[in-house]
Amino acid sequence: MRLVLALVVGAAVIAAPSVAQEAPRAERAEQLYVTGCSSCHGIDGKGTDQAPSLENSGAAGAYYYLETGRMPMTDVEGQPRRKSPAYSPEEIELLVEFVAALGDGPDIPEVDVNEGDLAEGGVLFRANCAPCHAAAGIGGALSYGRAAPGLHESNPEVIAAAVRIGPGQMPVFDDDVFDEQELASIVRYARYLDSPETPGGAALGGAGPIPEGFVAWVLGIGTLLLATLWIGRRMGEQE
Repeated sequence: MRLVLALVVGAAVIAAPSVAQEAPRAERAEQLYVTGCSSCHGIDGKGTDQAPSLENSGAAGAYYYLETGRMPMTDVEGQPRRKSPAYSPEEIELLVEFVAALGDGPDIPEVDVNEGDLAEGGVLFRANCAPCHAAAGIGGALSYGRAAPGLHESNPEVIAAAVRIGPGQMPVFDDDVFDEQELASIVRYARYLDSPETPGGAALGGAGPIPEGFVAWVLGIGTLLLATLWIGRRMGEQE
């Protein structure tokens, strides 16, 4: 009997540290949420008049907004803008776990860009992403005063999470639209746009015909005009 009692007590002592370690983690996650998120999203995460419910945001939604510094917001009426994260990586991990437990939502996609096909990613990106984010991934204007962000500062997980959750006016591209292989290809191409090959000359930021036309007029035609004036003056001096 004493041996059995000793084994039970010993097992309880061994198990106690793991339970003690889990409880503070959950409590800290809840504390972070209550302090920084509940005033807008509600104490239960079901949303308020100021912000939507988080029940179906999942880990992907929480990670996207927290990792890019778009949450918490100071102006609930404006568009979430990218900035430095307000939380440390550990705090982001805790908040992501807390929000993921509120309901049923997408997980953070596990993307290996090395498994993606660059050519396939370019085709998919130009067909589905470039109309808003521009062919060079620098972002662009949308309706109602909104703007699609540039992608050059985004890590692969952020890009993949955005594809799955469809933040703002962006559509949701789930597994039925892009499978894991296609998602990896898109992410690889988006990361490639950070430093693409430019065999035709200077990329000029990849902003398209407007800066290229400006350079052509100011530098190209301007240089020709200056050369013409210089030649005409030299010919006048010789006469």
